[in-house]
Amino acid sequence: MDNRITRMLGVRYPIVQAPMGWIARSQLASAVSNAGGMGIIETSSGELDAVREEIRKMRTLTDKPFGVNIAQAFVRDPDIVPFVVDQGVTFVTTSAGDPNKYCEPLKKAGLTVFHVVPTLAGALKAVEAGVDGLVVEGGEGGGFKNPRDVASMVLLPLVREHVDVPIIAAGGMLCGRTMAAAFALGAEGVQLGTRMVSAAESPVHDNWKQAIVGAKETDTVFLNRHGPGPALRALRTEKTTRIDLHPEGDVRAEFARAQDLYFGGDMEASIALTGQVAGRIEAVRPVADIIQDMMADFRTTMSGLAASYAEPV
Repeated sequence: MDNRITRMLGVRYPIVQAPMGWIARSQLASAVSNAGGMGIIETSSGELDAVREEIRKMRTLTDKPFGVNIAQAFVRDPDIVPFVVDQGVTFVTTSAGDPNKYCEPLKKAGLTVFHVVPTLAGALKAVEAGVDGLVVEGGEGGGFKNPRDVASMVLLPLVREHVDVPIIAAGGMLCGRTMAAAFALGAEGVQLGTRMVSAAESPVHDNWKQAIVGAKETDTVFLNRHGPGPALRALRTEKTTRIDLHPEGDVRAEFARAQDLYFGGDMEASIALTGQVAGRIEAVRPVADIIQDMMADFRTTMSGLAASYAEPV
C-alpha cells in the first residue's frame, strides 16, 4: 500500500504494533516488521538496559524498519531522548503526557514523531507541538486510558475534521473490516494491541492468550475512572471485577506483580490490559498470518463496498 503512513515509516503496510510494556520487545516486534508492518519496542517498563539489548536483538532478527515508544508517564531517565536517538531508529511514538516535552528534540534529531491522543483537545495540542502524525486511540482499546473515554467511531472522524496530519487508528482494530472502517473515518493506518498480545510470537503466557481467545465482547472492565492515577481497560477477572466494584487506592499498585501474570500465567497476580476487541479474537495466530489476512480482507472489503454502493455509470 502506498500512502502517507507507509511512505513516512518506510513500511509495506500501514499496520503498527502497540508498545505494550514488557511485551513489545524483539520477539514480537521483529515478527511485525518482518511481516511488513511497524514493530515497536517499549520503554514503559523502565528497564532501559534490557530495552537496549532488545534493540540490539532487533537488528539481528530483521532488516526492516522498527520504532520505539516513549510513554512519558513512566519515564524515569531524564536522558530518555538521547537514549532513543542513540538507538538509531527513525520513528518514535510518544504517549501518556505532554507532546511538547519531547517532540522538538526528537524532531531535531531527525526522527519522525507520532503522539498518542485520546481526545480532540489532545490532538490539537500535539499538532501545535509539531508532531508528524497522530495515533488516535479510542476508549474501547486496552491499556491505560483517558478517564473520559471516547469510542473510535466518534473520535476518529472528529479529529480528522480538525487536523491534516496522518492518523493511525487504535482501539478496536483487528481485521480488514475494522481497518476499512478506520480509513473511512479518516485514518491512514491502524495500530494493533490486543490482537498482538494474543499472537503466537507474543511473549506473554498462554493463559493470557487463551483468556483473550475465550473472552466475550463484554469481558473487559474500565477501571479507575475517578483516580487516583490513570484509568485503564483490562480483562475481566476476579481481581479486576473486585477493583471495579470496590475501588481502593491507586490501581497502579496492582502492577507490582505484573510479570507473574504476563509471563508466569497467574491471571489474578496483576491486571491483564486488554481491549474489547478480545471478544472477536478466536485463535492464537502467527503475526505474518494476521497481517496478510488483514490486508487481504481490507482490499476485499474496500472493493466490495465500491462495487455495491458506487453510483451507476
